[in-house]
Amino acid sequence: MPSHDYTAGVVTETEINEPADQATANSAEIPTDVASPTADDTQPVEESSNSKEDELLQSKEKLLRLAADFDNFRKRARRDVDESAKKGRDGLLKELLPVFDNLERAAAHAESSQSKNPEGDWKGLADGIQLVIRQFKDTLGRVGIERVEAVGQPFDPSVHEAIQHMETTEYPAGSVAAEVQAGYRDGDRLVRAALVVVAKAPAEGTSEGDA
Repeated sequence: MPSHDYTAGVVTETEINEPADQATANSAEIPTDVASPTADDTQPVEESSNSKEDELLQSKEKLLRLAADFDNFRKRARRDVDESAKKGRDGLLKELLPVFDNLERAAAHAESSQSKNPEGDWKGLADGIQLVIRQFKDTLGRVGIERVEAVGQPFDPSVHEAIQHMETTEYPAGSVAAEVQAGYRDGDRLVRAALVVVAKAPAEGTSEGDA
């Protein structure tokens, strides 16, 4: 009868424990130097975030400065346009005012001639000239042009130009005694200074008629 090796199919304890030992060995081979993220590892991310916030703030500041510069430019441009318009109107007024001066002189001459020669027909001429003068004054008033007050007012070098001094007791010394040529202003702007005669006190021992 043939013999059989009954030990050939027997699994030994060593073979049973070998896979477990191998798994343990494999787990031991996993590197232990893999560490979890630390605060030092997140620092570049925080720095990048702060850098972007700084850039946004700088961009916002630049936009605000640009808006302010544009607003200032717009205001300057408007002032320049208004200033140019006023200068253009001032130039036109300076051309027209001599005509108005001559009208006033003609009216004064007509009234003087009528008093000297009552028989002459000066009244119609004087009235016609006065009508033109009133219309001219009304037109100037509508566009904001005002006549500078002169006679009886204290002399003001900002609106008056003295061409002569006159001894008189009719007006206080230092005030305007007579107006030779009217002055005009456009709001706060002086278009033309008034040419005036300034009063001064008579010298002692002289009367106004002797001066």
